[in-house]
Amino acid sequence: MKIKKILNNNAVVVNDLGEEKIVMGSGIAFQKRKNDIIDPSLIEKVFIMDDPEQYGHLQEMLRTLPEEEIAASELIISFAEHELEVTFNERVHIALTDHLSFALDRINKGTMIQNTLLDEIRILYPREFQIGLHAKSIIRKALQVDIPEDEVGYIAMHIHTAWKNAGARGTAAEIAAMLRDMAEAVERAAGIILERGSANYERLVTQLENILRSDETGKLLSELNPEIVRIAKERYSQEYAQAKEVGEQVEEDYDYVLIDSQLVFIAMEINRISIRSKDGNIL
Repeated sequence: MKIKKILNNNAVVVNDLGEEKIVMGSGIAFQKRKNDIIDPSLIEKVFIMDDPEQYGHLQEMLRTLPEEEIAASELIISFAEHELEVTFNERVHIALTDHLSFALDRINKGTMIQNTLLDEIRILYPREFQIGLHAKSIIRKALQVDIPEDEVGYIAMHIHTAWKNAGARGTAAEIAAMLRDMAEAVERAAGIILERGSANYERLVTQLENILRSDETGKLLSELNPEIVRIAKERYSQEYAQAKEVGEQVEEDYDYVLIDSQLVFIAMEINRISIRSKDGNIL
């Protein structure tokens, strides 16, 4: 591999048998010039030009952002790949590094942004959230900046989106937002507000997530027998009517249509929460 362009001390553009690539590695460009040969033992990551726009963005980012921020982002990504036993594509390298750079700039200026989906992210993506917490320690050690937990949640969403990129329905943020809105709608129907962070709220969000789960073909994992649906509609007629209102709102806001099986499960959740709250067994 021959150097075509030096982006920073740890990243270069190379010509590899006629193919252009971005190669990264600690100190890979140290005391190097254009047309020098790269030491293969220093190569840690290689990016190939599949998407010219993304490839160009990655080059610009590596050329202009502080090297210590890029290094911290790469440490986070490497840790996540090891923990999840996957290899992410180049998009997460761009998205996470960009986000981290903007977040650090906001923190340095004293501008904090609240992550309104933090509770849902913590419940829905526990592994990714733990990676986000480890990222917090990486950033503290590498950059001497203590990021708030709201930013931990954003990092967790980036990791989740990268992990589930192939075949995932919607982004992590869209799914978390839809589940939050569905949970709030169920609370309104049941006439109670659950304490955020409580086991009861966690159970509700988890149940709603299960209702949305599907297999690789798109078939719902929680689809009910038509006869069970018919009986449930009769038994929980009031709650089913409320569930249909939830479904109408979800369709309007997220263009996602809830089928009868899902509406029945929502009706049963409304009924369960309503009864338990009247008995004083839920907060």
